[in-house]
Amino acid sequence: MAIDLSTYSLSDDEVALAEAVRDFAERVVAPVSYEADRTKTLPMDVVAQMGEMGLFGIPFPEEFGGQGGDYFALCLAIEALARVDQSIAITLEAGVSLGAMPIFNFGSDEQKAELLPALLAGEALAGFGLTEPEAGSDAGATRTTARLEGDEWVINGSKQFITNSGTPITKFITVTAVTGETDGRKEISTIYVPNGTPGFTVEPAYDKVGWHASDTHPLTFSDVRVPAANLVGQRGRGFANFLHILDEGRIAIAALSTGAAEGCLEEAVDYAHKRKVFGEPLASRQNVQFVLARMQTRVHNARLAWHHAARLRDAGKPFKTEAALAKLTASDAAMDNARDATQIFGGNGFMNEYAVARHYRDSKILEIGEGTSEVQLLVIARALGVA
Repeated sequence: MAIDLSTYSLSDDEVALAEAVRDFAERVVAPVSYEADRTKTLPMDVVAQMGEMGLFGIPFPEEFGGQGGDYFALCLAIEALARVDQSIAITLEAGVSLGAMPIFNFGSDEQKAELLPALLAGEALAGFGLTEPEAGSDAGATRTTARLEGDEWVINGSKQFITNSGTPITKFITVTAVTGETDGRKEISTIYVPNGTPGFTVEPAYDKVGWHASDTHPLTFSDVRVPAANLVGQRGRGFANFLHILDEGRIAIAALSTGAAEGCLEEAVDYAHKRKVFGEPLASRQNVQFVLARMQTRVHNARLAWHHAARLRDAGKPFKTEAALAKLTASDAAMDNARDATQIFGGNGFMNEYAVARHYRDSKILEIGEGTSEVQLLVIARALGVA
């Protein structure tokens, strides 16, 4: 079973990209996914090949070493990877949306020239330090501080759940920190901290339920000193900037979720044809047929939702609500399809060697990361004027 891309009004270039990444995912990513998950290791050779393909540079101008594409194209690649391995897909998503995009969108010309080329080539990764032990959905509760002493920022605090923060090629982390107060409200700014800076510690990796091959660490900052020039964007604009980053990222997570939902559907359809129950293929049973039909409906609706949001974003139109709709719809689809696919597989669905088992563990975080489902509902309710 393969997606018919012609039904989604894609350009020839978009179809070619999606098919190329899909082929890469099946040839290169899928064969190592089980072992990477089992050993909880990000396969850096796969990341390197993604860099060689230009995937990390898709939505960036050629002047910085990018591919001159758009956000829609990036999301096509993320969706294709997520069909077979969510850990690899989130490595790309976070590497672009949370690693390179803050520098591209808000950084100075000097920061772009210095930091972007390696990120866009996939030779380096960067993380985005937003979440803290006491500041998740309520990012305004940020406690990490940065005070200006002469020509240096002195940073103290901690971050948690930071993707791509401890890989062998991680170059820096962009962190949100309280840099003062304005009218009694916290002034939040963003500052990038190179890995290896004294006082900056990447703590041991988490023991997670899913996304085992994705690199995720807590971070601590103890009198970390970086140049004042490491401020990313205007002082005090960190809160607004990260909201913009999250809005874009929600589209990418929706694409990732769609890929996961489709991967579950494809695995379930294939298994239902091969698995014999009481002498007949499982697919011959109407209740299974109906489950598969609902799974396909979820994939289709999720894909339409993120396509719409991404097209709006690339056209320079408002997309905040549509991004929330897409993430909510697609993350629900991924979780529901993972549950249904696991049920169709029966006992085999509980074995980690099967992709559906990994999707079942991996998909839950899609309803939490880059804005919980409840946050998406709040964004949508506000757009309706009822919140």
